[in-house]
Amino acid sequence: MNNAQPSASVPAAASADTPPAPVGPFADYVCFSIYAAGLAFNRLYKHVLDRFGLTYPQYLVLVALRARDDRTVGELCELLFLESNTLTPLLKRLEAAGLVTRTRDKADERVVRIGLSAQGRTLAADIACVPADMVAAAGTSEQDLAALPHLIRSLDSLAETLRKALP
Repeated sequence: MNNAQPSASVPAAASADTPPAPVGPFADYVCFSIYAAGLAFNRLYKHVLDRFGLTYPQYLVLVALRARDDRTVGELCELLFLESNTLTPLLKRLEAAGLVTRTRDKADERVVRIGLSAQGRTLAADIACVPADMVAAAGTSEQDLAALPHLIRSLDSLAETLRKALP
Protein backbone atom coordinates (compact mmCIF):
# COMPACT_ATOMS: atom_id res chain seq x y z
CA MET A 1 0.00 0.00 0.00
CA ASN A 2 1.41 3.39 -0.96
CA ASN A 3 0.79 6.11 1.68
CA ALA A 4 2.86 8.76 -0.08
CA GLN A 5 1.19 12.08 -0.74
CA PRO A 6 0.80 13.15 -4.35
CA SER A 7 3.68 15.31 -5.49
CA ALA A 8 1.33 18.24 -6.17
CA SER A 9 0.68 18.62 -2.44
CA VAL A 10 4.35 18.72 -1.50
CA PRO A 11 5.43 22.36 -1.18
CA ALA A 12 8.27 23.46 -3.40
CA ALA A 13 11.35 24.80 -1.69
CA ALA A 14 11.05 28.54 -1.18
CA SER A 15 13.63 30.78 -2.73
CA ALA A 16 14.94 33.82 -0.90
CA ASP A 17 12.45 35.94 -2.89
CA THR A 18 9.26 33.96 -2.36
CA PRO A 19 7.52 32.87 0.82
CA PRO A 20 7.11 29.15 1.43
CA ALA A 21 4.02 27.52 -0.07
CA PRO A 22 1.27 26.95 2.52
CA VAL A 23 0.87 23.42 3.83
CA GLY A 24 -1.82 21.59 5.77
CA PRO A 25 -5.55 21.18 5.34
CA PHE A 26 -6.10 24.88 4.63
CA ALA A 27 -3.33 25.35 2.05
CA ASP A 28 -5.77 26.24 -0.73
CA TYR A 29 -8.22 28.26 1.40
CA VAL A 30 -7.82 31.97 0.60
CA CYS A 31 -10.25 32.77 3.42
CA PHE A 32 -8.02 30.96 5.93
CA SER A 33 -4.93 32.84 4.76
CA ILE A 34 -6.79 36.13 5.20
CA TYR A 35 -8.08 34.97 8.60
CA ALA A 36 -4.57 33.95 9.73
CA ALA A 37 -3.11 37.25 8.51
CA GLY A 38 -5.88 39.10 10.37
CA LEU A 39 -5.07 37.28 13.60
CA ALA A 40 -1.38 38.06 13.19
CA PHE A 41 -2.19 41.72 12.47
CA ASN A 42 -4.41 41.92 15.55
CA ARG A 43 -1.70 40.48 17.78
CA LEU A 44 0.93 42.85 16.43
CA TYR A 45 -1.43 45.85 16.66
CA LYS A 46 -2.19 44.91 20.28
CA HIS A 47 1.53 44.97 21.02
CA VAL A 48 2.01 48.34 19.26
CA LEU A 49 -1.19 49.96 20.62
CA ASP A 50 -0.79 48.85 24.26
CA ARG A 51 1.42 51.84 25.00
CA PHE A 52 -1.47 54.12 23.98
CA GLY A 53 -4.04 52.13 25.94
CA LEU A 54 -6.09 51.51 22.80
CA THR A 55 -7.68 48.52 21.14
CA TYR A 56 -7.52 48.23 17.36
CA PRO A 57 -11.17 49.30 16.84
CA GLN A 58 -10.63 52.31 19.15
CA TYR A 59 -7.52 53.18 17.16
CA LEU A 60 -9.53 53.06 13.93
CA VAL A 61 -12.15 55.43 15.36
CA LEU A 62 -9.44 57.92 16.33
CA VAL A 63 -7.84 57.65 12.88
CA ALA A 64 -11.22 58.28 11.23
CA LEU A 65 -11.88 61.29 13.47
CA ARG A 66 -8.36 62.63 12.92
CA ALA A 67 -9.05 62.53 9.17
CA ARG A 68 -12.35 64.35 9.65
CA ASP A 69 -13.73 65.29 13.04
CA ASP A 70 -17.41 65.53 13.99
CA ARG A 71 -18.78 62.43 12.27
CA THR A 72 -22.10 60.76 12.92
CA VAL A 73 -22.28 57.31 14.43
CA GLY A 74 -23.76 56.16 11.11
CA GLU A 75 -20.78 57.52 9.18
CA LEU A 76 -18.37 55.73 11.51
CA CYS A 77 -20.37 52.50 11.16
CA GLU A 78 -20.06 52.72 7.37
CA LEU A 79 -16.34 53.50 7.48
CA LEU A 80 -15.54 50.69 9.92
CA PHE A 81 -18.07 48.13 8.60
CA LEU A 82 -19.57 47.83 12.10
CA GLU A 83 -23.15 47.78 13.33
CA SER A 84 -24.21 50.57 15.67
CA ASN A 85 -24.84 48.06 18.48
CA THR A 86 -21.13 47.13 18.25
CA LEU A 87 -19.79 50.64 17.78
CA THR A 88 -21.88 52.46 20.42
CA PRO A 89 -20.34 50.69 23.47
CA LEU A 90 -16.87 51.33 22.02
CA LEU A 91 -17.70 55.04 21.61
CA LYS A 92 -19.05 55.19 25.17
CA ARG A 93 -15.73 53.76 26.44
CA LEU A 94 -13.79 56.34 24.42
CA GLU A 95 -16.03 59.06 25.86
CA ALA A 96 -15.52 57.75 29.41
CA ALA A 97 -11.75 57.87 28.78
CA GLY A 98 -12.10 61.53 27.78
CA LEU A 99 -11.06 60.99 24.16
CA VAL A 100 -14.30 61.75 22.30
CA THR A 101 -17.49 63.67 22.80
CA ARG A 102 -20.94 62.39 21.90
CA THR A 103 -23.58 65.01 21.19
CA ARG A 104 -27.05 64.99 19.67
CA ASP A 105 -27.30 66.67 16.29
CA LYS A 106 -29.09 70.00 16.59
CA ALA A 107 -31.06 69.45 13.37
CA ASP A 108 -32.05 65.85 14.17
CA GLU A 109 -31.99 64.65 17.79
CA ARG A 110 -31.91 61.02 16.62
CA VAL A 111 -28.42 61.52 15.18
CA VAL A 112 -25.41 61.26 17.49
CA ARG A 113 -22.28 63.13 16.47
CA ILE A 114 -18.81 62.05 17.58
CA GLY A 115 -15.93 64.47 17.92
CA LEU A 116 -12.44 64.40 19.34
CA SER A 117 -11.92 66.02 22.73
CA ALA A 118 -8.73 68.02 23.34
CA GLN A 119 -7.18 64.91 24.89
CA GLY A 120 -8.42 62.85 21.94
CA ARG A 121 -6.87 65.27 19.43
CA THR A 122 -3.53 64.94 21.21
CA LEU A 123 -3.73 61.15 21.21
CA ALA A 124 -4.91 61.08 17.58
CA ALA A 125 -1.79 63.05 16.65
CA ASP A 126 0.40 60.75 18.76
CA ILE A 127 -0.88 57.60 17.04
CA ALA A 128 0.16 58.89 13.62
CA CYS A 129 3.37 56.90 14.23
CA VAL A 130 1.53 53.56 14.42
CA PRO A 131 1.77 52.58 10.72
CA ALA A 132 5.55 53.08 10.76
CA ASP A 133 5.76 51.26 14.11
CA MET A 134 3.84 48.33 12.60
CA VAL A 135 6.23 48.15 9.66
CA ALA A 136 9.21 48.23 12.03
CA ALA A 137 7.69 45.64 14.39
CA ALA A 138 6.92 43.32 11.47
CA GLY A 139 10.39 43.70 9.99
CA THR A 140 8.82 44.28 6.58
CA SER A 141 11.19 44.57 3.62
CA GLU A 142 11.19 47.33 1.01
CA GLN A 143 9.99 44.74 -1.55
CA ASP A 144 7.05 43.79 0.68
CA LEU A 145 6.13 47.45 1.14
CA ALA A 146 6.21 48.07 -2.62
CA ALA A 147 3.61 45.31 -3.11
CA LEU A 148 1.22 46.62 -0.45
CA PRO A 149 -0.79 49.17 -2.51
CA HIS A 150 -1.68 46.46 -5.04
CA LEU A 151 -2.52 43.99 -2.27
CA ILE A 152 -4.69 46.57 -0.47
CA ARG A 153 -6.65 47.32 -3.65
CA SER A 154 -7.11 43.60 -4.30
CA LEU A 155 -8.33 42.91 -0.75
CA ASP A 156 -10.63 45.95 -0.80
CA SER A 157 -12.13 44.74 -4.08
CA LEU A 158 -12.57 41.23 -2.67
CA ALA A 159 -14.23 42.61 0.47
CA GLU A 160 -16.63 44.71 -1.62
CA THR A 161 -17.51 41.71 -3.80
CA LEU A 162 -18.17 39.59 -0.71
CA ARG A 163 -20.33 42.29 0.91
CA LYS A 164 -22.41 42.52 -2.28
CA ALA A 165 -22.88 38.73 -2.23
CA LEU A 166 -24.57 38.87 1.19
CA PRO A 167 -28.33 38.34 1.13
